Amino acid sequence: MEFGLDIAQQRMPFDEVVSRARFAEDVGFTGVWGFDHFVPMYGEGPGECFDGMTTLAALSSATTSIRLGLMVAGVTYRHPSVFANQCLTIDHASHGRLDIGLGNAWFEAEHRALGIDFPSTGERFDLLEDQFEILTRLMSGEEVSYAGHRVSLSAARMRPVPVQQPHPPIWIGGAGPKRTMPLVARFADYWHNFGGFSTAQIEQMAELCEAVGRDPSEITRVASLSLDGSPAEIRETAESLRESGISYLYCGWPDAGRDHVERFASEVIPALRG
Repeated sequence: MEFGLDIAQQRMPFDEVVSRARFAEDVGFTGVWGFDHFVPMYGEGPGECFDGMTTLAALSSATTSIRLGLMVAGVTYRHPSVFANQCLTIDHASHGRLDIGLGNAWFEAEHRALGIDFPSTGERFDLLEDQFEILTRLMSGEEVSYAGHRVSLSAARMRPVPVQQPHPPIWIGGAGPKRTMPLVARFADYWHNFGGFSTAQIEQMAELCEAVGRDPSEITRVASLSLDGSPAEIRETAESLRESGISYLYCGWPDAGRDHVERFASEVIPALRG
């Protein structure tokens, strides 16, 4: 079992963002995660909020071994080709430590306030499918022509190819049966659902994978874990999730702060890893 730590790069100076990432690396987390928003998601009133992709670029040189990702990048915020090149850049800057989380975006008020287009849910899913197609094809390094739902490419090519072949791991969150889960079956290396997965969802994913020629065991299942509570309580929850087939726990930064994270890392992670 592996563990990632969400450092939520908001309402703090950037030096604290870097400090949290280095701390997560030092105490033994597999990955450090940010979010992809331009205004704070938690708390009241205005405050610092740093762009997700450029934060990952900065953390790639501020850390040495921990993996880096966003949970998740919003599909509406960047053109698919621009996003693909940003991912290539961070993959190389980090020497192969990038995880690519990508979702269909949801925070309408943020879009309206900042003048960012916010299409319908169906249109955003169409764009998300285009994004995955374009991302994976451009990372081949070969010439790509693609006629998508909302974005098309003509004889496009990007170099270099990524450090991680054929591309950095792709993370998709959610378990919507109509649009999200089919995308997971086609593109995801990691599948995140906050509370874990039902038997019905696991069975549906097996069917979807079979339809596209994939083995569902290739997709690592991920759940969220709150670090608020005693180490014994947290460990009990984590063990239950592991027994249900979860292999990666995405841990939120707790209200109790850094000391609580360090205690979790020293008392719980060693018992569950392996």
